[in-house]
Amino acid sequence: MLNSIVDLLAAIPSVIYGLWGGLVLVPSIFPFWNWVSKTFGWIPLFAGPAANPPRTVATVSLVLAIMILPIITSISRDIFAQTPKLQQEAALGLGATKWEMIRLAVLPFGKSGVISACMLGLGRALGETMAVLMILSPGLSYSFHLLKASQSQTIAANIAAQYPEANSLGVSVLIGTGLVLFLITFLVNLLARRITRKAGA
Repeated sequence: MLNSIVDLLAAIPSVIYGLWGGLVLVPSIFPFWNWVSKTFGWIPLFAGPAANPPRTVATVSLVLAIMILPIITSISRDIFAQTPKLQQEAALGLGATKWEMIRLAVLPFGKSGVISACMLGLGRALGETMAVLMILSPGLSYSFHLLKASQSQTIAANIAAQYPEANSLGVSVLIGTGLVLFLITFLVNLLARRITRKAGA
């Protein structure tokens, strides 16, 4: 039952997460962000006051985290399920408890796969458009204060928002930003491959 729910959540389109974030999460999460601002305001990232309504980078980050978590969970589950039974039975036969068997046999086998799953989720978050566009107010002002109102936007969402009204120069700028997004994604994938190789070594 739980496996089916995770697979279902992983298959939900990002526009649904965007609608949920904009219509459900934004109106109800302000008390939590206000508490975070008052409690952890000494950290520059959480410096307040928290915006109300909280159409902020923090809210978008939470929606993206919820969106990619089922993907990472689903892939990691499939990888752990491929652990050879012989290794698990050998660990149990040597007197290991269930948790020791997981730590000694299952986790080392699936470590590189879990890293790959995390990088795959990160790649989806980096290229996300609609969920970000539905929550954040479009703009080009960027801030490191996650809880304050700011007209910030991701590269992909900015391209989607600006392209319909862009002139020839604007289209060239958007193509350039798309190239930057491609380079960022390429570097993330390259880093993921290196980390996976080291983890599998």
